[in-house]
Amino acid sequence: MAQHTTIQVTKEVRDHLAQVAKDRGVTLGQLVEQLAAEQLTAEQRAERLLADREVVRGMIGVDISDEEFDRAPDVLANIYKIAAEKVRAARGAAA
Repeated sequence: MAQHTTIQVTKEVRDHLAQVAKDRGVTLGQLVEQLAAEQLTAEQRAERLLADREVVRGMIGVDISDEEFDRAPDVLANIYKIAAEKVRAARGAAA
């Protein structure tokens, strides 16, 4: 059997969550479980970031370093720019 605990919140927060749970047709405990499941830990966010970067590398076929990702404030535009630069450099080396 699952163990239960108490979370202390203001009455306003409790009442708000109770109304949200009622609107969704779930118990307050189920709502809190759903909300908690949607929130990633720092470790989970880091793992997802690494996995997402690998997907991008595989999709565009260019090895972009983590440092290059980190320097890219507009990630998508900068990924295209970095990839284009690497492709041009590779073509120049092959010529």
